[in-house]
Amino acid sequence: MLMYSALKTPLTHAYFRFLQLARAVQALPGASEMDANEQAMLEAVVLRWHEKQAMTVREAISLAHLGSSATLHKRVTRLRQKELLTTVSEPGDRRAKFLIPTPKALDYFHHMGQSMLQTQSLPTAP
Repeated sequence: MLMYSALKTPLTHAYFRFLQLARAVQALPGASEMDANEQAMLEAVVLRWHEKQAMTVREAISLAHLGSSATLHKRVTRLRQKELLTTVSEPGDRRAKFLIPTPKALDYFHHMGQSMLQTQSLPTAP
């Protein structure tokens, strides 16, 4: 393999190992298969939720860097069908629907976090 050893730094080795572990998490039985676009949408929504600023459906479908409004609405719908997102309204104001990760989504991110921790315990490559 040409140039293999030049590319195998400790950090690239750890990242490639993380990608392998992440692929294994995504292949777990019962894990919802998401395409890269759905995963990007889920990550955007859950990151905002984690920052204690839940994203509304309207905000989610206006994330132009992830696609058109119609496409994003379909992605939100698919993530809800896969039971990774749910919607809630604030008491007294049912107009805005906030996207909230489900326990299934949080379990997915838990396993991804475990994968990251596993890469930290790897011996460094030469």
